[in-house]
Amino acid sequence: MRHPLDHKLIAEHRQHGDVHLHIVNISAQGFMTTGESQLSRGERLTIRLPIVGQIEAHLIWAHDDRAGYQFERIIRLEEFLKLIDTLQPNPRLRRSR
Repeated sequence: MRHPLDHKLIAEHRQHGDVHLHIVNISAQGFMTTGESQLSRGERLTIRLPIVGQIEAHLIWAHDDRAGYQFERIIRLEEFLKLIDTLQPNPRLRRSR
């Protein structure tokens, strides 16, 4: 299940260095961003999330100003729920569990 977010962060890319991302939704398997992207499908980057820490993701798809990334591993349910509570503190904006 995807949860809506409005979270900006700086990711690390091997060739491009710092990459600014605006995450608009997230799940235990990956996330979607909006904004211009300089990455190509299959490229990897590393992000740091509260609770989860550092995690690698790779670009699965990109269309117009949106892009979908898949995490290198699935985030465990307990960690994911804590992550959502941290990133989306307003309970009315969270999806039901």
